[in-house]
Amino acid sequence: METLVVELTHKNALQLLKDLEALDIIRLRGSQRAEGKKISEKYKGILTKEAGKELINHVDQMRNEWSNI
Repeated sequence: METLVVELTHKNALQLLKDLEALDIIRLRGSQRAEGKKISEKYKGILTKEAGKELINHVDQMRNEWSNI
């Protein structure tokens, strides 16, 4: 078997690939692996620093609530 990276150039191409997968002709893997992008690179700069700090505080608070149960 070979692993190939494919760039889709038509809006119907993905559906065709999914149909081939349903017929057990090919196996689709996540585009994340094909691109080789890290999650941290993908989402870098999405949140402001303030929103990031609020999120960290919220997660810490939820963890503390779970540990108190």
